[in-house]
Amino acid sequence: MLEINLCGRLVGISHPPLVIAEIGINHDGDFRKAKQMIDDANASDAECVKFQSHIIDDEMVENNVIPENATESIWSIMKRCAFSEDEEIELKNYTEELGMIYLNTPFSRAAADRLQKMNVCAFKIGSGECNNFPLVEHIAKFKKPVIMSTGMNSIESIKKSVEIFRKYQTPYALLHVTSLYPTPYSKVRLGALSDLKSAFPDAILGLSDHSFGNYTCFASIPLGATILEKHFTSDKTWSGPDIPISLVPTELQDLIIGSKAIFQSLGGRKDVLEEEKTTSKFAYASVVAICDIKKDERFTTNNIWVKRPGTGKIRALEFNKIINKKAKCDIHKNTQLTWDMIE
Repeated sequence: MLEINLCGRLVGISHPPLVIAEIGINHDGDFRKAKQMIDDANASDAECVKFQSHIIDDEMVENNVIPENATESIWSIMKRCAFSEDEEIELKNYTEELGMIYLNTPFSRAAADRLQKMNVCAFKIGSGECNNFPLVEHIAKFKKPVIMSTGMNSIESIKKSVEIFRKYQTPYALLHVTSLYPTPYSKVRLGALSDLKSAFPDAILGLSDHSFGNYTCFASIPLGATILEKHFTSDKTWSGPDIPISLVPTELQDLIIGSKAIFQSLGGRKDVLEEEKTTSKFAYASVVAICDIKKDERFTTNNIWVKRPGTGKIRALEFNKIINKKAKCDIHKNTQLTWDMIE
């Protein structure tokens, strides 16, 4: 059975989707906000929260590159949002004390080493690092489960990272992503899940979604998504580049409840359930005399028809078998016909 184990939580098509509440950098460097979001995710019945680990000097050189969804440089944003090792340890402990899974995305080798030292149970690799093969291999060597986002990458570039996971026998999952913030629904491309399934049949699949609301996550479940990741915030009025596309607690709870309901509704065959038979007693129709009928009178649509409930001996589906046959006895109006009334 295709599944991976995340801190004791099995993930795969035989299990309800795992919803990851991505706190990311929505705390904007405020430790109090980070803990509040953990609390609010927990109150929304989330199983998992995810942060980002930024050790700036090992991650990037100083630059003035401004992301499309921001108004300041990526250097400035990450410098402000980076937590210390002690702060990250405290957030991990706090999350796990509440019974949730703590995940974190390292953006550098130093950050990956820090998380390994913290004994995280799994790693998340972001879309920007999907083709950062030196970092992918560094993480894969830990042999812990890896969830990798695949935005901005083709099947060919994803394949090279997958080969690394296979080389080290590292359990892995692939998340389809469109790296647009927000993502228009027309650019979500849920058909990519089919491409990933065909190219990587040994992969657990999921969706990391940047569109508004929960619609696309819900739609991805019947297509094979078993991990659903959405940015999360406690308050939409907070500042931050990812806040506008983030779910608030009520939306996160809706995603969790809805994903479980959709999972439970999948599969099955088109046959009659035993439990439906009770309903058929009132929902089905039976053949009924619609006027008084004399013995030897022929049955026509003028003297018999079909009416509920379905408690009669002759159901509506057998109506045509009776037409033009004769009555063996007098039959009163609104009597449900039985076979012994028919010649």
